[in-house]
Amino acid sequence: MFSKQLFAAVVLSTVVLANPLEPRAATNVFPTPPTTVHLSSPMRIAAGQTFTPSQPYTRYDRGSGACGGQNEGGDADAVFLLEEGATISRVVIGKDQSEGIHCLGSCTIDHVFFEDVCEDAITIKQSSGTSHINYGGAKHAEDKVVQHNGGGTVIINSFYVEDFGKLYRSCGNCKTQYKRTAQINDVWAVSGKSLAGINTNYGDTATIRTTQVHSVSSICDRYTGNNSGAEPPKTGSGPDGTYCKYSTSDITTI
Repeated sequence: MFSKQLFAAVVLSTVVLANPLEPRAATNVFPTPPTTVHLSSPMRIAAGQTFTPSQPYTRYDRGSGACGGQNEGGDADAVFLLEEGATISRVVIGKDQSEGIHCLGSCTIDHVFFEDVCEDAITIKQSSGTSHINYGGAKHAEDKVVQHNGGGTVIINSFYVEDFGKLYRSCGNCKTQYKRTAQINDVWAVSGKSLAGINTNYGDTATIRTTQVHSVSSICDRYTGNNSGAEPPKTGSGPDGTYCKYSTSDITTI
């Protein structure tokens, strides 16, 4: 006969085994901003400095009507500009913006949530080095969440993304091209087209680990990039061990 304690333990272990990915750092619960700041120009975070608002998770935007759809924007259209080694933490980016965060050098983006992405949420412009995107989220990105225009490495950890085109894209037609590296870890992705797009002809790689997806069409797409501005052709999808580095065991479909 089972004791009450043994029965409870069996039930608990069954629940844990049935939901092995439930206690995750990535969360679909976005913070409620205590206030909103409308910026008339980008806020620049100086090299090596950290910006955290006095009221955590303050919403920042560029004012009503700032989103111009999928028209490519520049630094002047961003909400934040991060110089080399800068960090931004505990911020919400509102829907009224064209471009969210531009990293002019390697940067760290911690606990930043994008409520409604306009053109791109994050644009990486570093020529080299490593940028980190940790513990945030983005919703309603018609095209890309992270646009990697520069070189080096981008590491995305414990990030939630919903209703999106691509979570990460190595620029397919920038005038200056680089070998780019992406690492995507512990991501929770819902209703999207592709987690990662990379250019094999420039030696790009995307390594994906411990990620859960729901209604996501592709995990990793391979392209032939160019520097002429032409639309790059897609050449393949799925793990290949060379450019798209993951296995089926790294991806949990929920």
